[in-house]
Parts: sequence; structure tokens; C-alpha cells
Amino acid sequence: MTRRATLRDVAELAGVSIKTISRVVNGTGPVAETTEHRVRAAIDELGFRPNPAARSLRVGHDDAVGLVIENIADPFMATLTAGIESRIRAAGKLVIITSGGYEPENERAAIESLAHRRVAGMIVTPTSMSHSYLAQGVATVPLVFVDRPPIQFDTDTVLSDNEGGARLAAEHLIAHGHERIAFVGDRIGLFTTSLRYQGFRAALTAAGLPVLAHHVRTDVVDPDSAAAATREMLAGDDPPTAIISANARSSLGVIRGLHEEPSSMVAHVSFDDFEGAESLSPPVTVVHQDPIAMGRTAADLMLERLDDPSGPPRHIVLPTRLIVRGSGELPPCDPS
Repeated sequence: MTRRATLRDVAELAGVSIKTISRVVNGTGPVAETTEHRVRAAIDELGFRPNPAARSLRVGHDDAVGLVIENIADPFMATLTAGIESRIRAAGKLVIITSGGYEPENERAAIESLAHRRVAGMIVTPTSMSHSYLAQGVATVPLVFVDRPPIQFDTDTVLSDNEGGARLAAEHLIAHGHERIAFVGDRIGLFTTSLRYQGFRAALTAAGLPVLAHHVRTDVVDPDSAAAATREMLAGDDPPTAIISANARSSLGVIRGLHEEPSSMVAHVSFDDFEGAESLSPPVTVVHQDPIAMGRTAADLMLERLDDPSGPPRHIVLPTRLIVRGSGELPPCDPS
């Protein structure tokens, strides 16, 4: 087997020191133009390729950015990840992805694991209810939080206008005559669910409409539980004539529950677009947040922070918009 060329091999061929080769390869210091040309020629002749692990030990971190995501199978999270990867890869770095799931304790374990891998920085979609542990030196690299902010810790953050988007959805349904509007979403302790519920509640209150406890379900974490919640509300007394689902997972379950009752024409607005939403019958009206833009923005913040770690944390809120397709425009009818 042919031996892999080393820094020493390149140095001997170019007639320079190993330190000079390192400066050229890693861009860590000034080198005369003629010397750099000689080094580059030696690198090409020998087919030398830098060793990322060795470079990691020299500079103190790897050329990789860690990504702690809640659930890569979630449509929103998958698209968010694609936006992050496109920017990070274009900058010549790798992305190491770890999925922490829905248990908050997994988040700290994932961050600690990436820290041991000596990543250059981390982008985090959090589940924990407190991030004070980060101030204790758990992660000593730049951090960017995306989709949800850190709690009891301040760092660069990229969010969507959660409250404004949910309020827009509720106002749209109210404008189409609905007075019994349900809200189906994830755990209320989550930042996104809490703000979306606040926007929903604010719109109903402003319109003089009651927020009925049996029309609020903030305990659904997957499509199955969202479908069950939808069936229960439709079968109960005073069923809703419209439903706002607070994320794509909830939306898939709500749609299933509605389609199991074909005689009920309940209006529906999803907070989050998802693949195939426009092809359903009726097509699903959505509050669109742009996960690709969120991912790219988070990645840009990370790359800027890697170049310049100084400066105060930056907080960016991206707008949402309503996409009208049909399900949110159905008139009120009694689904009972």
C-alpha cells in the first residue's frame, strides 16, 4: 500500500520547514509568494491531503459545526437542517448532526458529546427548560439557538414570529365567520407552542370570543395524539367549527381526524407548511415560516461568530405569512 504523504515529505520536497508548510495549509501566518508557490507545487506532486484529526489537535477544534436537533424526522426540522447544511458546507466545513428527541436531559448529553468532539461551534434547537448549565463551561464554543431561544442563557438566536403567525391564522378564521375555534399543539411549556397559543388567544379575545378549555389541546406530541384529540373534540358537546394546528406533526394528525369524519366540514389552518399540503382535499391553508431561511440565517450567524467571537448576542425574528389554499376558508358549519 502506498504510504500517505506527510507534512515532512512536503517540507523536504519544497525545501522549507514543516512550520512553513503548516502556515500554507492552514492559513495561519504570512508566507512569501514564491515560497507558497513552491509549497503548493510539492503538495500537488505528492498528492498531500491534510489530516483533519491532526489539525483539530493543533488548533483546538475541528472544522465541523455540531447541530443538536430535536427530531430529524420532523418535516420542519429536516428542512431547517438542510438550510443549515447548505451554508456550512459552502464555507468548507462539515455538519455533525445529533437528534436529542423530546427528552430535555438528552439535550445536555448531546451538547457535551459534541464538545468532546472538539467542534468549532454548535447550532441548537433546544428542548430543555433551562440552559444555565451552558454558563458553567459545558460548551466553550460559539452557540447559535434556532427555532427556540435559550432559557437563562443569552446567545445568538434565530426565531420565527410565532405569536404573530398564530394570531394571523385565528384572525383569518374569525373573518370567515368562525366563533368556535380550537387549538391543537405540542406541550405548552415549549417556547413555540406557548407563543402560538398566546397569538391564538389574543385574536379571540380581541374579537370578543371565548377561549373554551375543551377546545384547547396542548398535549399532543405526534400525529396519533393529534388525531385522537381531533376526534374527541368533534364527538363532544359544542364541537369546534375550525381548528388551528400549531405545528406540522399536529397538522398531520388533525387532518387524519377530520378525514375520518367526512361529513364534518371543519375549517383548518396549519402553523407550518408541509409536503403535500396543497394536494389534499381541501388544500390546507397554512401559516408559512421559512425553515430554509431560518437554517441559513442561523448558519450565517455561526460563521460570522467563528470569524469574530466578540460582540453582544444577536436576536433575529423572521416574519411569517398566510398561504390561502382552501381549508381555512370553509364557512362555519355544525360538525356534530
